[in-house]
Amino acid sequence: MSESSRRTFLAAGAAAISLRRVLGANGRINVGIVGIGGRGNDHIKTYAPLPDARIVALCDVNQPALERGQAAVLKLTGETPKGYDDMRKMFADKDVDAVSITTPNHWHALSTIWACQAGKDVYCEKPACYNLHEGERMIEVARQTGRMVQIGSQGRSIPHKRKAVELLRDGAIGQVYMAKGLCFKRRKSIGHKPDEPVPPGLNWDMFLGPAPMRPYNELRFRYNWHWFWDTGNGDIGNQGVHEMDYARWGLGEVTWPKSVVSTGGKYLYSDDQETPNTQLATFDYGDKQLVFEVRGLITGGEGGIPKGGSNYVGNLFYGADGWMEVDSTGFRVYKGEKEDLVMEEKEQKEWDTAPHMENFLSACRSRDYKSLHADVAIGVMSADLCHLANASYRAGKKLALDPAKGRFTGPGAEEGNAFLTRPKYRAPYVV
Repeated sequence: MSESSRRTFLAAGAAAISLRRVLGANGRINVGIVGIGGRGNDHIKTYAPLPDARIVALCDVNQPALERGQAAVLKLTGETPKGYDDMRKMFADKDVDAVSITTPNHWHALSTIWACQAGKDVYCEKPACYNLHEGERMIEVARQTGRMVQIGSQGRSIPHKRKAVELLRDGAIGQVYMAKGLCFKRRKSIGHKPDEPVPPGLNWDMFLGPAPMRPYNELRFRYNWHWFWDTGNGDIGNQGVHEMDYARWGLGEVTWPKSVVSTGGKYLYSDDQETPNTQLATFDYGDKQLVFEVRGLITGGEGGIPKGGSNYVGNLFYGADGWMEVDSTGFRVYKGEKEDLVMEEKEQKEWDTAPHMENFLSACRSRDYKSLHADVAIGVMSADLCHLANASYRAGKKLALDPAKGRFTGPGAEEGNAFLTRPKYRAPYVV
C-alpha cells in the first residue's frame, strides 16, 4: 500500500470511528471551541441550546478568557467543559468530535489543518484563510482526511438570502451583469499605543503563531489585529467577506476573474492602523463584473439598503430587466425603466448563526461535504477574492489572473503574487 493510500485508508477509518461515537449514547456531537473572544462567546451561546451539540472543551491562549468561557458554558448547560491552553492538546482529546475555530484570521488555516489531521470535523469562522497559499492547503487536507469543514459564511444558511439567489438564477431581474458588495461599516481611529510587557496569563508567542514575532501591543491583540497585515486582512476580509461571498454566489458562483484592480487608502486618520479604511475593488469576468466597496468613515448609503446603527451593509445585483437589493433584513426586487418594486420579502426572525451550525452538524453525521452550505472550497474562493483585492491595493497595480494557477500573470505579477503568501512562517507554526 502506498503512503498516500495508507493515509486515505486511515482517515476513512478515523471518520468511521468518529461517526460511531457521535451516534452513541446521547446522539449529540461533542464540540470544542478554539478562541474564546467575542466571536467565541457567540459560538458558546449558539451551540449551547442546539439539541445535536454538546460543548465539551474550550481552548484559548489567554487564561482569563478561557476561564470566563468555562463559566459561561457552565451557566448555560450545567456542565463545565475541559480547558486547554494549546489547541493541539484539544485536538488530541478523543472525547472531542468536532471543533469550532474562532481565532484571528492568521490562525484559521493552521488550526483547521491540525484539527483535520487529528480526525476532527471543523467549523471555521470567516475568512476561511489568511492568504491564498493557506486556503489551498486547507482544501487539500480536508479532502485527504475526509473531514467536514464548514466556513462561517452564515448568509448561505439564511432562508431569505437563499431564496434571493434562487430568484436571480430564475431570471427575476434578467441576465445579471453586475454584483456590488457594500461594507459601509463605521470604524473609528484606533490611535497610538506603546509596546508593553505581555499581560499575565497570555501566551503571546502562540497568539502570533504563523505571524512574525512582535513586541506585545494591545492594538495588535484585542480585535484591532484586523487592521494589521501580519494578522488581519482589513475590513474587506473581516465584515466584507460576508458580502463578497454573497456577491459571487448571486453572480453565479463565479471564481477567478480575468483581472482585479483595487484602490483606496487610510484617509483622515493618523494612527497605527495599516489596512485601508476606504477601498474600492473591481473584478472583471468578461461578460459581468463584481464591484466591492469598503467605507469605514462617515458615509451615506447606496440603493435602498437600510441603515443599521451607523452602517450600510449588503449587496446589490443589476440585470437586464431590473435590480435587487439584499441585506440582513430581507430583499427587494425592482423592475423596468420606472424601477417598480415588484417583490419584497422580510426576514422572519433575527439573523443568527444557528442554522449554519445545524447544517454543519448534519454533515458531520452524513459524511457528505457536498451537503455543507459553505464547504471549505466555497469559503476559500470567497476569501481569495478579498486577498486578490488586497494584493492589487498593496502593489498599486491592476493585475491579470491565470485561472489555471490561481496566481497573477503579466505586468506586476511578481509584486502581486508576493502578497498571496507569507515571505516566511515562524516554526513550528508553518502552513
